[in-house]
Amino acid sequence: MQAYYSDHFVLPLPVGHRFPMAKYALLRERIAAELPAVRLIEAPVASDGELALAHEPSYVEAVTRGLLAPALQREIGFPWSERMVERSRRSVGATIAAARAALREGVAANLAGGTHHAQAGRGAGYCVFNDIAVAARLMQAEWHRTPLTMPRSLLRVAVIDLDVHQGNGTAAIFRDDPSVFTLSLHGARNFPFRKEPGDLDIELPDDCRDDEYLQALDAALATLWARHADAAPGLVFYLAGADPHEGDRLGRLKLSAAGLAERDRRVFAACADRAIPVVLTMGGGYGRVIEDTVAVQLATYRAALHCARAWRGRSDSGSHNQRP
Repeated sequence: MQAYYSDHFVLPLPVGHRFPMAKYALLRERIAAELPAVRLIEAPVASDGELALAHEPSYVEAVTRGLLAPALQREIGFPWSERMVERSRRSVGATIAAARAALREGVAANLAGGTHHAQAGRGAGYCVFNDIAVAARLMQAEWHRTPLTMPRSLLRVAVIDLDVHQGNGTAAIFRDDPSVFTLSLHGARNFPFRKEPGDLDIELPDDCRDDEYLQALDAALATLWARHADAAPGLVFYLAGADPHEGDRLGRLKLSAAGLAERDRRVFAACADRAIPVVLTMGGGYGRVIEDTVAVQLATYRAALHCARAWRGRSDSGSHNQRP
């Protein structure tokens, strides 16, 4: 399974900044030590043209040149720097590369990404560019350029966003696009406080625990598949936030590590059962103990790797299904 990283582009954050930048390198180090079957690859840089598939060119230019209005820069939550721009571009590039790999191999990942608060013309909540939106639109464009022996319909995409915060930016970008289905399972009283309606939004109460969460997830997935009864999505982007964990500073939910592992297992199993390629992105995680966040994310990678092996078994047996 291929996984793309960009953690060596560390932002020069002020002392005391609450964004846990160190979690990305810690996750990569644990994957390298404990999951050697995951192939770790440095993320490429997303180009202006790729970013413009989901973002206003004027916004891309303002971010790149450091010309955002101060209020808009504060909304992102990071001070501007060249490394912020580089990291943001590589986070998108990682999801693009993972999407291409997933369409070939079944499962691939970005060790960061899931920047779901970024909208077409603004960022927010530590999200500069929306990596899933850019990658989804690029995969749809590339889908028609691939030489085929038979006609291929539009690539339909589903976003399964299980970060504790609603994916408002992704929902806004795809508001009028029936080819992309956005599902978000999130805390009702958490950021963003003004939600952007997606195709399926499930709001959860504070202190929600494993059983209630998993029941809501099962119902949401059942709705997703029911709404695609005529044709399953050809690609799923899975945003596996660690912030529903009971030890998260910003989450407000009470899921255990075991509950989150079961969440991941159910998502990957549902996609594998339908032979739908999956792109994994990590989203949020703000544990009071950073090692707890990393442990939750590592468990997500174990589930992803199990799914990738199932795909390899299908391919080796000659039953790999190239989706129309």
